[in-house]
Amino acid sequence: MGSNGSKQQAADHYTLLGLSDLREAATPEQIRKAYLKSALKYHPDKLTFLILAEQSEAARKAKKEEIDTHFKKIVAAYEVLSDPVQRRNYDSGRIYSSTSSGGHTSTDSSTSTPTEDHHHQHQRHDPDDEIPSDCAPGDFFKVFGPAFERNARWSAKKPVPGLGNERTPMEEVDKFYEFWYSFKSSRDFTSKYQYKRDREWAMRQEYIRIRRLADNAYGKDPRILRRKEEEKAEKERKKMENKMRKEAEAKAAEEERRRREEEEKRVAEAALEQKKVKERERKLLKKERSRFRTLSVGLHGLEKDDVERLCMWFDFEKLRNVCERIEEGKHEGLKDQLAKIVSEIKREEDEKKKSSPDQQQTQKENESNSNPNGSVKEERPWGKEEIELLRKGMVKFPKGTPRRWEVVSEHIGTGRSVEEVLKAMKTVLLKKPDDSKAFDSFLEKRKPSKSIDSPLTTRIEVEGVSMSSTSTSTGQGRPPKAGSGSSSSSSSEQDDVWSVEQERALIQAMKTVPKELSGGARWERVAAAVPEKTANQCKKKFALLKENLRSKKSA
Repeated sequence: MGSNGSKQQAADHYTLLGLSDLREAATPEQIRKAYLKSALKYHPDKLTFLILAEQSEAARKAKKEEIDTHFKKIVAAYEVLSDPVQRRNYDSGRIYSSTSSGGHTSTDSSTSTPTEDHHHQHQRHDPDDEIPSDCAPGDFFKVFGPAFERNARWSAKKPVPGLGNERTPMEEVDKFYEFWYSFKSSRDFTSKYQYKRDREWAMRQEYIRIRRLADNAYGKDPRILRRKEEEKAEKERKKMENKMRKEAEAKAAEEERRRREEEEKRVAEAALEQKKVKERERKLLKKERSRFRTLSVGLHGLEKDDVERLCMWFDFEKLRNVCERIEEGKHEGLKDQLAKIVSEIKREEDEKKKSSPDQQQTQKENESNSNPNGSVKEERPWGKEEIELLRKGMVKFPKGTPRRWEVVSEHIGTGRSVEEVLKAMKTVLLKKPDDSKAFDSFLEKRKPSKSIDSPLTTRIEVEGVSMSSTSTSTGQGRPPKAGSGSSSSSSSEQDDVWSVEQERALIQAMKTVPKELSGGARWERVAAAVPEKTANQCKKKFALLKENLRSKKSA
């Protein structure tokens, strides 16, 4: 046994006891048996023949010291490894040479400084602490399984889950990696490092090493890779399904849109065709009515009102038959038939007039029955200021405001109830302006034309007043004779002057008299509704009013 062999054996307690193959996996019983075997083999009494084999006294003395020293190291190794605390500290702080061939040589921590320890930490390492970085696809469990088993002894939490195999359920695989990513180490570097900062640095390096082991294994684990591929395929499948579903929805929406457009087009075409038919029928009916009015001149005894009643009463076929009989000269019995129909129409009109007061009375009775007290609550009209406050309140307190209508009622501040506010919101605010009174309001708001003060105007006005007064006093309201020139000029000026009442009567007559009447008959009926005006005057005045209204709109 040479000096080099002694130095190499002193490097590791496990090697001194002959446990280099088991190392940290050795049980206390195996350590005890190995110690007994090594002690029996290397006891100084058993190696006396080696001492006697030396030639000189000095050589025998050196050999005896070498045997005693080696035996003392075996005893010291057993003392450390037989104590659990000292064994854990020893296992935690060992630093081995990566270039050792026979055994592992250790560095004595009692003779090294912290700086030297850092240097050794970077230059030397424990082969058991090596982290595999890559492996063949089929060798994953052979390479990483032993690495996890070697590092499992440093776990502070027991039991430590195993790496498993290809058939291990994914739930257990996830728990395995969760355990190692939250790994708590029980290694103690107190015996190796004197200073706290050095021990903290060593512990950080330990956690970095374990994390690197878990990362390398997770990246190469065929089970994890297979699950990622399955998740990727599932994601692609869902993406494709979503794309196909969207395409199907878009196609269905497009078909629905086309079907709706075709349906709307068909309905519009049917409505247009129906409108054309009605317009054609209306034109034919209008033509037959005009034809009947013209032919009714030959039927003596029928008044204009009776003719209009018959026009409104008969439909197209009856009007055409009557007109054909009149044109063919078959008047026998036609007058009596038309007179009988006219009398029937008048009788129905009289019955309607008589029934209208009865209906009003019935309506009043129903209202009195609905209100047993007989008191009718009159609604207070809304003023302009109240309407403006209501409109502002609707904007200030939009939908979603708590107790909105009560707040709007309080905002108005005129004692309006919630029911009145709701009713006004549906009637007053949404009420459209009455177009029938638009022209009347235009006439009222129209500014009078400025008069030009001149001698001619004054003289004409004076002459007009004097002549009108003269004609009034002498003629007693009769129109002047056509022979006098002054009377004719004054009468033309009076014809051009229209009062507000006459203009309103003209507008109202234009609304009520139907347009189906022929030109002359319609203007005669309009002139009959306007006091002191002829048909030509009404026609000119209406054209002038239309021109003024158009110019005002264009301006």
